[in-house]
Amino acid sequence: MSQQEYIFSDIAPYDDSEFHARMEKLVKEPGFLHAINYTMPPEDVPSLIEELLKIDNKHDFQTQVMFPFLEMLAKTTTSGITLGGVKYLNPSLSHTFITNHRDIVLDASFLNLAFLRRGFPTSEVAIGNNLLIYDWITDLVRLNKSFIVKRNTGLREGLEAAKKLSAYIHYCILEKHESVWIAQREGRAKDSSDHTQDSLIKMLALGGQGPFIDKVKEINLMPVCISYEYDPNDYLKAKEFLMKKRDPEFKKSQRDDLFSMETGLLQFKGKVHFQLTPRINSKLDQLGDFTDNNVAAKHVGCLVDQAIHRSYEMFDINYIAFDLLHGCHRFERKYTPEKKFETVDYFNRQLDKIQLDDITSEERDFLWNTMLTMYANPLKNKLRSLLGGME
Repeated sequence: MSQQEYIFSDIAPYDDSEFHARMEKLVKEPGFLHAINYTMPPEDVPSLIEELLKIDNKHDFQTQVMFPFLEMLAKTTTSGITLGGVKYLNPSLSHTFITNHRDIVLDASFLNLAFLRRGFPTSEVAIGNNLLIYDWITDLVRLNKSFIVKRNTGLREGLEAAKKLSAYIHYCILEKHESVWIAQREGRAKDSSDHTQDSLIKMLALGGQGPFIDKVKEINLMPVCISYEYDPNDYLKAKEFLMKKRDPEFKKSQRDDLFSMETGLLQFKGKVHFQLTPRINSKLDQLGDFTDNNVAAKHVGCLVDQAIHRSYEMFDINYIAFDLLHGCHRFERKYTPEKKFETVDYFNRQLDKIQLDDITSEERDFLWNTMLTMYANPLKNKLRSLLGGME
């Protein structure tokens, strides 16, 4: 089935022709009203709703509402958001920005903020339906240029959903001339060791025309590396590792996901950097043809990983975590003793937030090493990529 034969209305962002009606419905939703009352003074809510009802398209919604909201969030929860590699953006092309994944909500949102600051078009954003816990959240994200990735389906339904998703991404790039954002894997890398899922690359190549590599080239894959100085969810990820160590069958609840989203949104992240890298099309040309799509997907994923790993922005906390984890002083010239003391204190304060009964000293050590590993892994991957090996 070609892109033209699909109907995308169940997964695509809302069309501007239905924007106002959808917004009218959204501002009456109790869950939405509760959320905005939580993030802003209650006396400001009526004027916000009045402003929302005047908007009738996604562009104005992003520039008039989301832009100032994200600027406020950046000011209060970061030490600044920076964007590098702008020279690699070709204004005459639409791109598929494929990134590592740190924060459930903010990875794509802050990247779009960085684009808005420079007057660049924002991208459409892929979001898993597992996060769309309430109908009003679905409405909000589709009003904000997000498209839906259907997960937790049966095998046959999953294949059809993947074909449709791929067709939509190709349609965005080739016909709508809209860039898209997608994470390199389903869910975040809990240990911050970022690797592209082969299945994601295979999904991207379900749409389009020609051999596997040609279909990947068609969507202009541009790897983007995201670096957060601090991950507000680090202790929640460490807790999840411990819960799975205690019980391999442990699974997070929807309540856990909501709390992770809230923590990532509202807590301090330090410096945040986005590094754009060149499109991988020229490197795809060098790969040649493959008779096995599994092998082709692995090679494409390696190119994405290499670009991301080489582009991490390293902070003091990464060097300190590496040295503490390995019991060495390899990077001590990169930080001061005072900064090391502050960082150790930060790790302990984060771990003290974990609310679990009967944490043994052995489990505390496990949590400590898990925390260090999260912050050391980006540096390890960067070293492997740049130096061709470790130690």
